[in-house]
Amino acid sequence: MNKKRFILKAILSGLIVYLLFLLPIPYFVERPGSAVVINDKVLVDGETDETGSQYMLTTVEMFQATPFSSLFQFLPYHSIVSEDELLGKYDDYDEYRKLQNYYMNYSIDTAKSAAFNAADLTYNIDYEGVYVMSVSEDSDFYDRLEMGDSITQINDRTFKNTDEFIDYVSTQSVDDTVTLTISRGDKIEEISGDLTKIEETGKPGIGITLVTQSSVTTSPKVSIDAGSIGGPSAGLMFSLQIYRMLVEDFDTDLTVAGTGTIAENGDVGRIGGIDKKIVAADEEGAEIFFAPDDEIDEQILGQYPDLKSNYETALETAEDIDTDMEIVPVKNIDDALLYLNQLK
Repeated sequence: MNKKRFILKAILSGLIVYLLFLLPIPYFVERPGSAVVINDKVLVDGETDETGSQYMLTTVEMFQATPFSSLFQFLPYHSIVSEDELLGKYDDYDEYRKLQNYYMNYSIDTAKSAAFNAADLTYNIDYEGVYVMSVSEDSDFYDRLEMGDSITQINDRTFKNTDEFIDYVSTQSVDDTVTLTISRGDKIEEISGDLTKIEETGKPGIGITLVTQSSVTTSPKVSIDAGSIGGPSAGLMFSLQIYRMLVEDFDTDLTVAGTGTIAENGDVGRIGGIDKKIVAADEEGAEIFFAPDDEIDEQILGQYPDLKSNYETALETAEDIDTDMEIVPVKNIDDALLYLNQLK
């Protein structure tokens, strides 16, 4: 009898542990991640940055919640987001990660462009096709095309840009059979299917959402290894690291962190989770933090009157955690370069 009672207690205890600590629920916990030194992740002409300065990108850590870990949302600088809010139109977290990888690769290219523009150096943008973001269930290519595929040709035709690609498809007819040449990882494949009518336009189409797939080539050659980090928010810091290796090192005794998307013309864009990134940078001993100085549209402010700019949130967080880190607002890469040059 005692043995049966012991087994029952063990089963109940195991069940409680599973339900509280291991059972995934449809929410994700977000908290301060890390400040990652990028000196050894950026190579210019095959060389890394060997100076004494440290430049860091900042991250937000995210993991699927359990009933117990969902309580972390009540800790400082922790929050919780539903699976639907996070994934949006994507079916699972794997697709979400593919999207973040695309954004990272795109931000690396725009970082190169922004840095070379700031340094008055030339570069080339090479069109590589279109990147498949999603495939409609009504498409004849559903279950054959995947998110992350690059379509490089249609019916053996290549294109100079995405507009040419779209124009060619729209001149075909609904139910026409087309053959797509796609790049998937290291493989090149051909798949055929019929065009479908796009309800929004009434024109024929493949039945996908797409963005441009391109790459930036430079001389000297620049390569960046972002590892498993995804998303577009490292663009500013990558561009600063590239610039200082191309042109000049501003100071050999600085620890600089920051965040923000970067455009080809150097404009810095808003990102999410900047409060958590401020905490991460402070914990790693950053002395300077570059924060996007974004302007919020009046119409959006009318809907969300409590919404603050990245810079405002960064300042509030810095004050709250009582950091000595200098928070510097930037609208363009030139703002960051001017600040760094003034320190000299």
